[in-house]
Amino acid sequence: ALDRDKRWNRVEKAYKLITEGQGEFHAADASTGLQMAYDRDETDEFVKATTIGTEPVLVEDDDVIVFMNFRSDRARELTETFIHADFDGFNRERNIKLGSFVTLTQYKKDFDVPVAFPAEQLNNVFGEHISSLGLRQLRIAETEKYAHVTFFFNGGRDQPFEGEDRILVPSPNVTTYDQQPAMCAPEVTDNLVHAIESNQYDVIICNFANADMVGHTGNFDAAVAAIEALDTCLGRVWSALKAIGGEMIVTADHGNAEFMRDDSTGQSHTAHTSNLVPLIYAGRAAQCAEHGTLSDIAPTMLNLMNLPVPTEMSTHLLVELK
Repeated sequence: ALDRDKRWNRVEKAYKLITEGQGEFHAADASTGLQMAYDRDETDEFVKATTIGTEPVLVEDDDVIVFMNFRSDRARELTETFIHADFDGFNRERNIKLGSFVTLTQYKKDFDVPVAFPAEQLNNVFGEHISSLGLRQLRIAETEKYAHVTFFFNGGRDQPFEGEDRILVPSPNVTTYDQQPAMCAPEVTDNLVHAIESNQYDVIICNFANADMVGHTGNFDAAVAAIEALDTCLGRVWSALKAIGGEMIVTADHGNAEFMRDDSTGQSHTAHTSNLVPLIYAGRAAQCAEHGTLSDIAPTMLNLMNLPVPTEMSTHLLVELK
């Protein structure tokens, strides 16, 4: 239901469940349906479409849907199936004429729907500031994390800033990413190394999806393979940077793969964690702060680039050059 990689066959199953009452499985109640999924070795993230009760509850014409997802990237495709008359991702047997479709936050600027909590206008975000200084930047990721280095990193803005280039590498077409733990990290790295060697960008923002996406599967061995793949990729990236006198910061915004099993239940742990994340700086002689927050990363990068830091940003630096 919450696909973000144009795998419309997945979204179609959710749409049919909601509009036609068609599911792969049936259960008397939600708890039973969830237990049935566990018995099929499906964790919460992968529960197949299941009808509940004797009479399926269907969305009808003139109904109102309030979509409670606060994140936009995984809500966009399912939203499109209900709000776009010319939607062509799959054939809709029932094209519901809703009374209204309300989204909790703004999923996409051109979605003509009411938004319960409109986005705040963020000024002088990192990409905008870099652009205003006449510098060039590149954003690169595979599909699963493309929105993170573009829309999210730009403060909820879809359009690139002037001087901002983007490279999207399609994620592998597999059912779950434990089937291909390396995902498209090698291809992302190929593009990243090429961009570094071209020496045409002042800053590059790259996201490697493996630790998170493979961690979500709960497959420990696959998570190990994913991290090993990333280790190789980061080695290539650092070699390319050293050759041109570049430097890099490696960090994350949440944990996942470092905690793969819940010892209290014995079950696989597939969700994000709230553990502290590392921040690794490779480059000149420097001292790293013991603690910090995500809001400290942008000013730290600007300081390392010897650029002015906007007043809107944090003043706490995570890396101090010696």
